[in-house]
Amino acid sequence: MEKNGANDLLKKVRKIEIRTRALSHQVFAGEYHSAFKGRGMAFSEVREYQYGDDVRNMDWNVTARLGTPYVKVFEEERELTVVLLVDVSRSGLFGTGVMTKRDLAAEIAAVLAFSAIINNDKVGALLFSGKVEKFIPPKKGRSHLLHIIREILDFRPEDNGTDIGNALRYLTGAIKKKCTAFLLSDMLDVDQAGNPLYEDALKIAVNRHDLSVIRVYDPRERTLPPVGLVHVKDAETGQSAWVNTSSRKVRQAYSAWADRVERNARSLFGRYKVDSVDISTTDDYVKGLMGFFRNR
Repeated sequence: MEKNGANDLLKKVRKIEIRTRALSHQVFAGEYHSAFKGRGMAFSEVREYQYGDDVRNMDWNVTARLGTPYVKVFEEERELTVVLLVDVSRSGLFGTGVMTKRDLAAEIAAVLAFSAIINNDKVGALLFSGKVEKFIPPKKGRSHLLHIIREILDFRPEDNGTDIGNALRYLTGAIKKKCTAFLLSDMLDVDQAGNPLYEDALKIAVNRHDLSVIRVYDPRERTLPPVGLVHVKDAETGQSAWVNTSSRKVRQAYSAWADRVERNARSLFGRYKVDSVDISTTDDYVKGLMGFFRNR
């Protein structure tokens, strides 16, 4: 049974590799380069201040020591460090389309990783649930990339919940140099009123890194179909209940809550200037990612 499971996983990884590597070469590499290259600046040297220099780059320590104004000089980084923060909580196993949210996140992560590799960037991954489950330090190479994809597809979390703030805090502590980070999650880490619980950690992370959010979701998480009495169970808490989906009030209340969650998330991302895109399990993610890259 385990052997068959391993073979199935290898087939799945191979299928994703063939599809996403081709997409990365033919479609995404140029868009990725345009969207992310040049955003990372590395310290190069210190030189005397010249008329027209940005005073925000003043090196006050050297200026004070030498008694003459000096500025820091930065240059575009030749390569980036890309970190994929992937939500592997149990809610990712849900999907009413052709794939689950976890499968969708894995394919998108593979596209981003192959695009980064084509541009000679290093790629790492942070898999999280209610805690940081696994951190794979950034490296280059196809075998390293395939290892990341395998982990995303097959990882079984120890914790059942979702804590996005904890994952962002770990990123801030683990990666000292500015990186390009992609957070792939359904972002369902909210209180009962639909308010995000990760605002403080997000605020710190966006000041350290170039963070983008790719929110994966299933349409049935936002609207309930009228299919009568349904027994539902929360994959993370284990709580279950009977829901009368024939009731218009029930459906309207659920949609209102889902809209509030989405609206609050968008407001938060706008407040901290975080680029984001929503991609459904029933959508063509190629179109969504292309629009996301071009909007940057």
